[in-house]
Amino acid sequence: MEIIQESPYRFVIPRQGRMRVPGVVFATRALIPDPATDRALEQVANVAELPGIVEASYAMPDVHWGYGFPIGGVAATDITDGGVVSPGGVGFDISCGVRLLAAELGRDELAPVLSRLMDRLAAVIPCGTGRGGTWRLHGRAELEKLLAGGAAYAVACGHGCQRDLDRCEDHGAAGGADPAQVSSRAVDRGLHQVGSLGSGNHFLEVQAVEEVFDPAAAQAFGLAEGQVCVMIHCGSRGLGHQVCSDHVQIMDKAMARYGITVPDRQLACTPTGSPEGRRYLGAMAAAANYGRANRQLLSEATRGVFSSMTGAPLHLVYDVSHNLAKIETHAGRRLCVHRKGATLALPPGHPDLPEDLRGAGQPVLIPGSMGTSSYVLAGVPGGGAFASACHGAGRMLSRHQAARSITGAQLRRQLEDRGIAVRGASERGLAEETPQAYKDVTLVVEAAEGARLCRKVARLVPLGVVKG
Repeated sequence: MEIIQESPYRFVIPRQGRMRVPGVVFATRALIPDPATDRALEQVANVAELPGIVEASYAMPDVHWGYGFPIGGVAATDITDGGVVSPGGVGFDISCGVRLLAAELGRDELAPVLSRLMDRLAAVIPCGTGRGGTWRLHGRAELEKLLAGGAAYAVACGHGCQRDLDRCEDHGAAGGADPAQVSSRAVDRGLHQVGSLGSGNHFLEVQAVEEVFDPAAAQAFGLAEGQVCVMIHCGSRGLGHQVCSDHVQIMDKAMARYGITVPDRQLACTPTGSPEGRRYLGAMAAAANYGRANRQLLSEATRGVFSSMTGAPLHLVYDVSHNLAKIETHAGRRLCVHRKGATLALPPGHPDLPEDLRGAGQPVLIPGSMGTSSYVLAGVPGGGAFASACHGAGRMLSRHQAARSITGAQLRRQLEDRGIAVRGASERGLAEETPQAYKDVTLVVEAAEGARLCRKVARLVPLGVVKG
């Protein structure tokens, strides 16, 4: 596949075949996936064939192979000109995202109780496949209230405060949620998982601010050097997975009625205004609200542990999703913007930001692989790819390959030798998440900043982690 380097951080896949727009990859040469082992660039080109797509099929610096869309893919379709919505452009873990909380506590103050605090977090935070959550809902009727209200419903029920909603994308509740479009099977899978971490690459990590790059933005975000933070990465659990599965099947059967053909059945789609498109968007928003409520409940459980063991409160810095499709206005056009493994990066002055963040821009949260740094960045004026940024380091090795490269016991010893307390993970699950399985997050962040998608604010280092 031809790929042309236009600048140090921008590569273009020219239009060819049935591509309606070019592909654009924000990366360095070293970060571009190897086509011999990773089909992500082929997927970038496939996405460029979607009906109604505008500008380009974009890929973030952490791009790697996914379902339909590459992970780290961004694409927008014009909803007034045959634009489609594709569940593959959102993914199975709808509204998987990252939440950062800042403690009124320094790392030196935490050190004497860190090990016991991690033990307590591991006991309180449900993690792993199929484990129950911290909030037991009573039947579909109550779950539907959560699906409609998201984190706002959780806060209304006493699980948090108004500031949590002010510092959450969409104020904690995605608009247009239609719980009626969530199947009974999805409800069954999600009913008892609210407030749970899940498995795979999900985590709850206790961190410290190691370095501040933009003091003014850090101050606006509530961050200072040496401060203890908690980063939570999780999503909509089995409910979101089932919503995606259900609607991929529906759209796969419906495409012929709309005269749509796609190069990969994993890109199944229908027009956003079609019955199938509207139903998916309603179900997706409901699942997004589940994911936001899930992170809200995990925040409350973490706050309880910190309060009892340190007396320090935890304040939400920001919560942003990286698997969503949203109806937005860009350059006067109404677009359906798919972000899969990519987040919003709203610029300074944007009206959707809370007033106390408007001068700095939206916090952009990019976690590293286990044991490495994570970064807090901010949106910039004129940011590319419809004001989007990357969402993490980006996987290079499959879970099977990673598990063959190291044992969980070896990795646990390596991390603990560096003073990082590890809790909650199975030996196999730990090995699958070895840092060697991921790109270097610092190089990914440098590429994102070099491409003017966002700017660095602070670097965080891990103190302890509860793994899914």
